[in-house]
Amino acid sequence: MKNRFLDRYRYCQIGYEEEYGVFHSSYYRLPDKRKKLKVVTTVHDFTYEKFLTGPAKWVHSWQKNKAIRNSDLVICVSYNTAKDLQQYCPVDPSKIRVIYNGVSDSYHPIDALSNEESQQAVVFVGARSGYKNFTLAVESVAVVPSLQLQIIGGGKLSEDEIKHLERYLPNRYCWLGRLSDEELNQTYNQAYALLYPSSYEGFGIPVIEAMRAGCPVIAVNVSSIPEVAGDAAILVNEPTVVAFSDALIKLPVMRKQLITAGLEQAAKFSWGRCFEETLAVYKELLAK
Repeated sequence: MKNRFLDRYRYCQIGYEEEYGVFHSSYYRLPDKRKKLKVVTTVHDFTYEKFLTGPAKWVHSWQKNKAIRNSDLVICVSYNTAKDLQQYCPVDPSKIRVIYNGVSDSYHPIDALSNEESQQAVVFVGARSGYKNFTLAVESVAVVPSLQLQIIGGGKLSEDEIKHLERYLPNRYCWLGRLSDEELNQTYNQAYALLYPSSYEGFGIPVIEAMRAGCPVIAVNVSSIPEVAGDAAILVNEPTVVAFSDALIKLPVMRKQLITAGLEQAAKFSWGRCFEETLAVYKELLAK
C-alpha cells in the first residue's frame, strides 16, 4: 500500500522513444523525461484545496500545482473548475481548455420500469461526508412520509450514519452498495428523483447519468451544477432541509417537464464528444 501511495507522487516512467508526442495525465503526473513531449493535465476539481487540511492537502496541492505549471495546456472539466484553477493555481488563460465529461451509454429510459406507483425512492449516489450533505438528504426525505431513501456507493454506512438514519428514516432507507452502470440505470428508472445535495462539484456526473436515465434531479445551484444541469433540474439556492423537502413535495407537478428537459440536457454530454475535443487539443499542440 505504501509503495502504491508513493507511486502516485513520482514522475511517470515512460518508454517513449520518439522525438515528439503528447503526455496526458488525469491525476497530476509528469513524465520522467520530458524530451520534446507536449504535456497536458486534466483538472477535475479543487476539493482538497477547499475542504481538506494537513499533509494530505499540502502534498496533493503541491503535486497538482507542479503538474499544472509544467503543462503546455490544461484541460478543465467545467468552466467552474477553470475559475477555481485561476483562484488556486493561476495560469495564463490561453493555456486553459474546457472539455466536459461524458456519460455512459448504459443510462437510458426503460419503458417497462416507468411505473409511477413504484417511484417512491429518492436516490443518493456517492460519497457522503462533509460537503456532500448526506445528513441533509436524510432529514429532507424524512419530511415526506411517502418517500424512501436509497443510498448507493460511498462505502458501507458508518455507525453514526445508521444512527442518523434510524432517527429520521426508520424502515425507510436501504444501502444498495456499489452498483454496475446497468443496475444504477435501472435504479434511476425506478426512482422518484436523484437528490444531489453537494455544496461543491468539479462536474457532477451523477446529475447527467440520472437525466439520461429519465430521472428528475434535485440539486444545489452552486459550483458546476448549474452549468451541467442547465434548466433541466430543480436547483435550490441553499442546501437546507426546507429547500430540499419543498423541492421533493412540488416535484410531481414538474416531473414530466423535468424528464423531457433532462433527456435533452444529457444529450449534450458524451464520451465521444469528450474524446474528439481532447484529440483536437493533442493536434493543436503537435502542430506548434
